[in-house]
Amino acid sequence: MPEMENVHLAVEEEDLYSGYNDYNPTFDSEELENDVGFQQAVRTSHGRRPPVSPNTHSVCVCVCVCVCDGAARPMTAVRAAGYTSSLTRGSNFDPLGQSKGPAPPLEAKNEDTPEEKIKILEKKVNDLIEESCMAQSMGALQLALEKAKEAGRKERALVRQREQSGNADHINLDLTYSVLLNLANQYANNEMYPEALNSYQVIVKNKMFSNAGRMKVNMANIYVKQKNYPKAIKFYRMALDQISNAHKEMRIKIMQNIGVVFVRMGQYSDAITSFEHIMSESPNIKTGFNLILCYYAIGDRDRMKKAFQKLISVPLGIDDEDKYIPSNDDTSSNMIIEAIKNDKLHQMERDLKVLAEKYIMTAAKLIAPAIENSFASGFDWCVDMVKSSQYVELANDLEINKAITYLRQKDFNQAVETLKTFEKKDSRVKSAAATNLSFLYFLEKDYDQADRYADLAMNADRYNPAALINKGNTVFVKQDYEKAAEFYKEALRNDSSCTEALYNLGLTYKKLNRLEEALDCFLKLHAILRNSAQVMYQLLLEEPQQAIEWLMQVISVTPTDPQALAKLGELHDGEGDKSQAFQHYYESFRYFPSNIDVIEWLGAYYIETQFCEKAIQYFERATLIQPTQVKWQLMVASCYRRSGNYQKALETYKDIHRKFPENVECLRFLVRLCTDMGLKEVQEYATKLKKVEKMKEMREQRVKSGREGSARGRREGREGSAGSADSGHSSNSTKGERLSAKMRSLPGSNEPYEASSPKEIDASYVDPLGPQMERPKTGAKKRVEDDDFADEELGDDLLPE
Repeated sequence: MPEMENVHLAVEEEDLYSGYNDYNPTFDSEELENDVGFQQAVRTSHGRRPPVSPNTHSVCVCVCVCVCDGAARPMTAVRAAGYTSSLTRGSNFDPLGQSKGPAPPLEAKNEDTPEEKIKILEKKVNDLIEESCMAQSMGALQLALEKAKEAGRKERALVRQREQSGNADHINLDLTYSVLLNLANQYANNEMYPEALNSYQVIVKNKMFSNAGRMKVNMANIYVKQKNYPKAIKFYRMALDQISNAHKEMRIKIMQNIGVVFVRMGQYSDAITSFEHIMSESPNIKTGFNLILCYYAIGDRDRMKKAFQKLISVPLGIDDEDKYIPSNDDTSSNMIIEAIKNDKLHQMERDLKVLAEKYIMTAAKLIAPAIENSFASGFDWCVDMVKSSQYVELANDLEINKAITYLRQKDFNQAVETLKTFEKKDSRVKSAAATNLSFLYFLEKDYDQADRYADLAMNADRYNPAALINKGNTVFVKQDYEKAAEFYKEALRNDSSCTEALYNLGLTYKKLNRLEEALDCFLKLHAILRNSAQVMYQLLLEEPQQAIEWLMQVISVTPTDPQALAKLGELHDGEGDKSQAFQHYYESFRYFPSNIDVIEWLGAYYIETQFCEKAIQYFERATLIQPTQVKWQLMVASCYRRSGNYQKALETYKDIHRKFPENVECLRFLVRLCTDMGLKEVQEYATKLKKVEKMKEMREQRVKSGREGSARGRREGREGSAGSADSGHSSNSTKGERLSAKMRSLPGSNEPYEASSPKEIDASYVDPLGPQMERPKTGAKKRVEDDDFADEELGDDLLPE
């Protein structure tokens, strides 16, 4: 069987599918130029043979051979042409053609062509737009504007280059639109509103830009910033007309802007029309709140109620918090919940819920006094509505706000009664109400009741830092400072950002004379509350120079605080810097001209510097403040005498004598002045002086004899306990001697002014923020609501954290 000669049986070791990518180099047309045999055949006559005539009859031998894989294959062969499992003789397996060497280098682009120049310029414009946007995102508004302007210049150069090259029909409109829009935005960000409006106008007028009508919203926003409200309304409405109903969300936002502008213009009826349309089409929390404000402004009770019901029924579109509670069975599910529990989406949901609760609480507090005859009835209606909504937990907060409203109206009994109704509620609400009650009783100095409700608040919620602070305060006033410190520390463990606990802990350490720890607390607090004058004042525990620096910071925060200025003057006086001390004392007197210590220091300073005339005005003011103190009037008379105005001094002494006829010093100076001036009244005043001195001597003898008699009686009554009596008498005598010595060191009211030198006049410092500076802070925290219609937020100080 000759047909079977060329049949090859498959060998088990061979791969049936190998070699399919191999080909004979004979068929490589790219190498024909280097093929010597082929080139020779072309040049010889063999290659120029005439074609065979179709009329020529020839016998075709049926053994045409195909050179394949280096072996002859007859046409009747079974094996397929060009495929074999064996490798080509004399060739290696090289599917990637690596044996040919590296590929020839690519041809370099010619950048001198107009097309390439246009492409490079377009790329530069796009890069500048991107750089401008990045600079804006980083807050570099001026740099962003410069980049936007440069992009505009290059884009215009690009357009000119296209026109010169004859490609004006191929202008990139998207690039032009991007350049103009970015430039307008950067002008608006830099508050260059006329330039921004011009850029937007170029976009709007160009009919080739699609959706250019939306830019009228940006133009309207600029008119709002310029307070050109009628034009803003016009452009908002023009934008609304050019935006199809398919863009529902955009239309709703524009209508909301229209309503807000109408509110600013005081056209509440037009604003209500916009807000009502939004609440019927796509209700949201902000629009519902604005609608309530408009109804409140026009005083429509019934529609206020309906709007409040719409507000609390707005769907938030957030998941229930229960889905974030892990189950104990499924480990993989718990891991997923742990991962998404604090992600950005959940944080956004929490923020949305907090915002909704804030608007509802503010709206309820606003309309409660207006929707019924009494605010209590209004609050009750709001509470009933909230209880039947998805915000059930807000009902208790509204009840607490009801108590706060009673406090604003000075109805403390009703406030206390309202808060007491929470004693049977759940633990969170009970703790909040008890915290507020403790705070109220603490302010009323009913420390026993304050302590009782602080305990109740702690038992209901041990992790409530406000309750722990109030408990610490009740212990603080009982002078159990160690125990108070423990409560403040526990409050800080529960809430490390609780500034009240940290401040009170510093005060407690100060009372315990643990000054280093107190200083550490106040330094930590200063890092949190950088501009708190209270905290900076407490940092005066350091050296005088450091104390001066801290007081300078206090003055930078509260430059008109007279007591802080007086303390700064005292510190400079202690350091010997009289000029700086005078400057601060003078500023303190200018802001508060009734501080006796400051007045005394300034008067003494002028006397010491030999300007007695200027000292008179300060002592005259002291006379007005303390008219029963004779020493200020004696100082005024002494200043007249020192300045050489003897006639005025004589008149002043006579006036003092009429008011205080038994004052010995006044009579002595009258006698001296009358003698020096040669007046006849000298004998009269001398007689009065002798009489007053004799009366004074007799009075002192009676007092002395009375003391001796009482001392003798006490000794006779305590003969049985001589040892203890002697000890007690010695202690009393020592105390009396110390007191007498202290009194003698002070300038007495019955001594002439010259008896006390100016150096003995010392101005003491009073707390710049009043006596409450040393009082521990209460656990109540201030919550300020953004309520445009609320008169004041005094009661919010009582809200717990």
